[in-house]
Amino acid sequence: MPGNAIELKELREQMKLMRPPDLKVLLEKEGLGGNYVLGMYGVEIDQFDSDLRSFKLWRETPADLRIYSETARCSKQEPLRVKRSKSSIYVRRLNPGGEITSMNLEDHLVWWAACVPEIAGTHPSTLRNKAIALGYSTGLVESQEILPGHN
Repeated sequence: MPGNAIELKELREQMKLMRPPDLKVLLEKEGLGGNYVLGMYGVEIDQFDSDLRSFKLWRETPADLRIYSETARCSKQEPLRVKRSKSSIYVRRLNPGGEITSMNLEDHLVWWAACVPEIAGTHPSTLRNKAIALGYSTGLVESQEILPGHN
C-alpha cells in the first residue's frame, strides 16, 4: 500500500502540471483521497452571437481527469448552461443573482466564469448586486430540459 500512496501523489502532481495556463479554478475542495478541482479554460465568444460562450470544463479528482466542451448563453432574457453527455444534452435555464443551492451551485459557478470572467471562482450567492448591476432580473425561473444526444 505505501507504493500506491506515492503513485497517487505523483499522479496528482502530474495533473497539476498538466493544467492549462489560462485555467481558472472555480471550485476546489478536499475529499477522501485528495482534492476535487473544477476549472474552466479556453473561453471563446461566438463570432456571430456575442451572448454565446464556448469553453472547456476541467474536472480533476484524485484519480481521474475529465475535460468537457460546454457552452453558456449570457443573455439577460435567457441565461443558459448547456452540458453534454454521451447520450443527452442538458439545457439549464439559470437565474443569475438568484438563490444558490447545492443543486445549482456548479451551474452558476460555470455560468458566471463564462459570462463575467473577471469574477470567476467567486461564490455565486454573493453576486446578487452584480447581477442587478449587469441588468439581470434575479427573478427568472430555473429549469432543466434534457434532450436526446447523438452517439
